[in-house]
Amino acid sequence: MTSVRWGIISTAKIGMEKVTPAIQAASNCDVVAIASRSPERASEAAIALGIPSSFDTYQDLLDAGDIDAVYIPLPNDQHAEWAIRAARAGKHVLCEKPLAMTEAQAREVVDACAEAGVKLMEAFMYRHHPTWVTAIELVRSGAVGEVQAVHSWFSYYNDDPSNIRNRLEHGGGATMDIGCYCVNLSRLVFDAEPSTVQAAVRRDPLLGIDTVTSAVLEFSRGGQAVFTCSTRAEDSQGVHVIGTGGRIEIDIPFNIPPLLDTRIRVTAGGDPPVEPATETIVFPPANAYTLQAERFAEAVLTGGPVPF
Repeated sequence: MTSVRWGIISTAKIGMEKVTPAIQAASNCDVVAIASRSPERASEAAIALGIPSSFDTYQDLLDAGDIDAVYIPLPNDQHAEWAIRAARAGKHVLCEKPLAMTEAQAREVVDACAEAGVKLMEAFMYRHHPTWVTAIELVRSGAVGEVQAVHSWFSYYNDDPSNIRNRLEHGGGATMDIGCYCVNLSRLVFDAEPSTVQAAVRRDPLLGIDTVTSAVLEFSRGGQAVFTCSTRAEDSQGVHVIGTGGRIEIDIPFNIPPLLDTRIRVTAGGDPPVEPATETIVFPPANAYTLQAERFAEAVLTGGPVPF
């Protein structure tokens, strides 16, 4: 097998507009099927994206014998169920973040995939982009000294009560939708799990979801991560990694534009804060979703570990 045959579970917007076309562009991937709860939507999506087959139910897709892996962009509260079903059907699983609604559910997913012998990866696509690959290489090499703190923020404005991201029962809210990126990148930078967490949360009085959350994560190695996420603020995102000998700044760390040059700034030495020595590293355009698919598919094809 030289390419992974993919099935897409759901015609969700992120899959239709971003992820599925990116998987189709991957050198070692072939999208062969898509499923929806609506036969009409499944057929329309298949035609729109040039996918050979469509299925009227998610389970029908999982039962198909010519599919190796699935991508799951369902609402948050359905991730665990369908990841487990996919594993039991022998399909490798790339699941949108967050992997599950609770720690217990996440462990069930991990156990189900391990028992079935299939690959599992949570779709934090930003990790595969050259900006982050380079940033982490710089951190690991000691370019900014010993990391002491990570500051991050992620926000956008959405007050539509009918939007799935504002539905508490479906795993809506700022933390589950975008704050998870801030948590994930902090674990990536420190290469560890937080030992303590403190947070301040503001909730929508009618919808019940968190609309602004700020948190402090303490890591056992001595570092701290601080983040704010919000679904009721101006579109904004950024990350600062601060070490004993410098810092790294990433202006667009998450929704990285696939068609534009991107950059990170590395400051180390000079005469801070007045005249710090700052190097700007520029990266040519790259699609993080395509890179994610290629690296996951490589693990499937070679039998090696998934990237994370």
